[in-house]
Amino acid sequence: MSKIVIAGGNKLEGKIKIDGAKNAVLPILAATVLNGGKNVIHNCPELKDVLSTLEILKFLGCKVKKNGMTITVDSSDINEYHIPEHLMREMRSSIIFLGSIISRCRKAVISYPGGCEIGPRPIDLHLKALRQLAININDTRGYINCSVDQIKSEDIHLTFPSVGATENVMLAAVMAKGETVIRNAAKEPEICDLQNYLNAMGAKVSGAGTSLIRIEGVSKLHNVEYTVIPDRIAAATYLTASAITGGTVEITDVVAEHIQAVLAMLKECGCKIRIREKSITLSRHSVLQPVEMIRTLPYPGFPTDSQAPMMALLSLAKGTSIIAETIFENRFKHVEELVKMGANIKIDGRVAVVKGVEKLLGATVNATDLRGGAALVIAGLAADGVTTIDSIYHIDRGYEKIEEKLAILGANIKRTES
Repeated sequence: MSKIVIAGGNKLEGKIKIDGAKNAVLPILAATVLNGGKNVIHNCPELKDVLSTLEILKFLGCKVKKNGMTITVDSSDINEYHIPEHLMREMRSSIIFLGSIISRCRKAVISYPGGCEIGPRPIDLHLKALRQLAININDTRGYINCSVDQIKSEDIHLTFPSVGATENVMLAAVMAKGETVIRNAAKEPEICDLQNYLNAMGAKVSGAGTSLIRIEGVSKLHNVEYTVIPDRIAAATYLTASAITGGTVEITDVVAEHIQAVLAMLKECGCKIRIREKSITLSRHSVLQPVEMIRTLPYPGFPTDSQAPMMALLSLAKGTSIIAETIFENRFKHVEELVKMGANIKIDGRVAVVKGVEKLLGATVNATDLRGGAALVIAGLAADGVTTIDSIYHIDRGYEKIEEKLAILGANIKRTES
């Protein structure tokens, strides 16, 4: 089993490139099912979730080629419309295939998806919205069975701006008859990237990045070549790692606008940030300061995916910080592991009270989920002694060779097998 071992204390210095966005490439890969042709996608990160998605595409009958950061998917000869349980349980985002398969095949059978255990993430919103498109959905023995003669356009109001539900409706409605409207749509940059990808293959989608998205159905789609946006969560993670070590790091191939909420908190912590066209440089030479309140919110608010890494940083701030998690009810599982390292954190429901300590101590800890694992890496970079992180397959789901990137910046970090 793989582990990450960190000898803390080194300042991070230097420059790294940010890879393509995990949360953008996965729905885009699901969208390759739609056009029945060739899809060439650049800037695809080497992640466990990406590889799991490619296995689903192969099972469906797609021809898949991977050459470095470029993935080519030929979906001409899809011969399956169901995804077996062993493929679905690998990741939560596999639910996005529901919209694309039903659009292409007019029927779909999938089991409930897996992923990180960070609390209930019901797909009720997905199913309710898809039913409004005249899709028949039956839930039997853990499988979702869908069928439709003709997907019909509809005016859909989401009760919560769910990223996944927004994406599923976009995928399902691309070739529906008439215009579909999504109200209270998610505004994340990954939604904009999916819109741009769909339009590049001939779809007519507008409004992504706002709360109202319009999808005018088209009769056919064509071949497409596209480059995925940079990963804003990875960018925020590496900046937070720089901040906790008191170093100076430049990240390139990044869109600063996508992480303004995180940058604001890092500035409040005492970091100096310089933004250029496609790069961000962070430095910190003063004592870490606490923040009054971080409340996770849908974009453009503070991202839930950056909550755990920021908590690791605040555990060394000179004072008390409050973090309120409003998106997922069980996203404080990393707290117990940070406490093992000497952090002073108390949980009350969905609120964490973080009292900064003078130092963290190296320990053997367990990555309970993807972003919690990243928080432990960040804590280990600043801890006295050696930190060993188990269950790093969670980390590999969202960060490409995290130990190599941090080593480039001067961290004493390695991956070991045991």
